Amino acid sequence: MERALYGAGISIVFQSADLLIRHSENLPDHLKALLVLGKDDTCLFGELDGIRVMQAKQAVLANGETALIEVECETDDGTRTYEMRIERTEEEGIYGILSIIIEVTDTRHRERVLKTLLRELSHRTKNLLAIIQGIATQTARYTPSLDDFLTKFRGRLQSLSNSQDLVTDSSWRGAFLFDLAQRQFAPYWPEGEPPLRLKGINAHLTPNATVHLGLALHELVVNSASHGAIAYGMPSISLECRLATLGDRKAIEIVWIERLPQSSDELSFGEHNFGRTVLERVVPTSMNGVASFNVTPDLIEYRLTIPDSEYEILKSR
Repeated sequence: MERALYGAGISIVFQSADLLIRHSENLPDHLKALLVLGKDDTCLFGELDGIRVMQAKQAVLANGETALIEVECETDDGTRTYEMRIERTEEEGIYGILSIIIEVTDTRHRERVLKTLLRELSHRTKNLLAIIQGIATQTARYTPSLDDFLTKFRGRLQSLSNSQDLVTDSSWRGAFLFDLAQRQFAPYWPEGEPPLRLKGINAHLTPNATVHLGLALHELVVNSASHGAIAYGMPSISLECRLATLGDRKAIEIVWIERLPQSSDELSFGEHNFGRTVLERVVPTSMNGVASFNVTPDLIEYRLTIPDSEYEILKSR
């Protein structure tokens, strides 16, 4: 029986009707050191928890119904949690109490971690839904027809999905800037390497920065695919990340330079354009950063500076 209890990690304590401990088997070492036969539960669990356990056992003695309670014990290795099943025993009209004790420390820890993750997931889901709602509203505001709305809205949702995939793959830690840029480029330049030169610091972005910068890159890439360098198959785009300051804080500056193949009046970044709003207002505001955006007949230049709360610089992978 002792070997079976040891293998299953189960402890038992038997007490007489006066709740004095008469016998035990396979107690954990820290409880075994406290055990005194002939004493009550306060010797094992201290005054407060000991009294709570004894009250539960008195109720079981009175009504005969099995009870299940949990007790936490402080040890040198930290807090340990035990689940105690309390049953009334009877032999020749004499009652006693049998306590079956199982350690559930790891189980309760996993449950707490899961609850924390679920709360975080709920929070992030609400944020994501708010972003989608904003994209839908603003896309509808700036598009003249349903077909135009559907095309742009689907593209922006796909961009959001691509960024979110990177965040999810990293267990919600974020994404590297260059990975994000390449993921946003992929749907618009499927053959071989994209016409994008990546330079400088491959900063690791927070989940918030990943999602919003992904939207900015999407607007730049879509315009390029429609009217700019990608449309003409020219490798004339660079994305550079370098150290900067923002007020009194450390920061990085992300710079998009696109040299246009020819002068064009077809660029989609007009005065009243959602893409421009995303670049100049939505993205920098979401990261407490600042942005500048300049469009000339032969050049598009976008500069975004974000504080160190939205990124970290890791060693090369």
